[in-house]
Amino acid sequence: MMVTADGSTPAESHDGLRNRADSDYGSRPLSAGDGRVRVLIADDEALVRAGFRALVESAPDLTVIAEAGTGAQAVRLARHLRPDVVLMDIRMPIMDGLEAMRIIAADPGTAATRVLVVTTFDQDEHVFAALRGGASGFVLKDTRPEDLLAAIRIVAAGDALLTPSVTRRLIVEFAQRPQRPAARGEELTRLTEREREVLIQVAAGLSNSEIARRLFVGVTTVKTHVSRLLTKLGARDRAQLVVAAYESGVVFPGAGPLAPGSDRS
Repeated sequence: MMVTADGSTPAESHDGLRNRADSDYGSRPLSAGDGRVRVLIADDEALVRAGFRALVESAPDLTVIAEAGTGAQAVRLARHLRPDVVLMDIRMPIMDGLEAMRIIAADPGTAATRVLVVTTFDQDEHVFAALRGGASGFVLKDTRPEDLLAAIRIVAAGDALLTPSVTRRLIVEFAQRPQRPAARGEELTRLTEREREVLIQVAAGLSNSEIARRLFVGVTTVKTHVSRLLTKLGARDRAQLVVAAYESGVVFPGAGPLAPGSDRS
């Protein structure tokens, strides 16, 4: 795709409204120290964006700093405004959400920005690709308003939002793939036995407190292990730890959480 020097596409340049997206879609940088979670909304449907904006702005600790109608606009606005969270639709014109989140995740200037995918989950077949591309979580477009606000806060805090339904979708994705040699072998050799146990629990979609109860350790200990896993496996959040666990062969489709003291090798 050809992109002009300012990051826009030829189609956007010919569309006056699109070309003025940074102002017309309501971008407004906040002063330092504002304290609220800064949200960028990316969806090609104006009514959907308006609904999300009204909902997010109703929360005192959240604010919408911009809206984008295409993936290309989302990338440009993310680079310019450095939002904390991007609410990203997958299916958008010019550049889809998958490509946009890959660019945002790979750019050092926006690496701290978290992407929360808002999807019609039963129809989208891109869950695994989105996780690999840098998504930190998923919510359905028909989710309850309070759950969407909670999801934004969870992702902004640096955690991943992986519901059981997302985990099941990942299992289906891997089950349909042909068998192949496990990747990340060298990285796995650096993991301790306890770290491998924690990785398996994370891949099952368990929270830190649930892992702590299952492995009979403290929550702080679990957090420490998760932090070390992120570093050793080069993952940005728990979502990518799940992908790493499946790709490496530490867990496999159909396997449940590891019971304390058991051995899956």
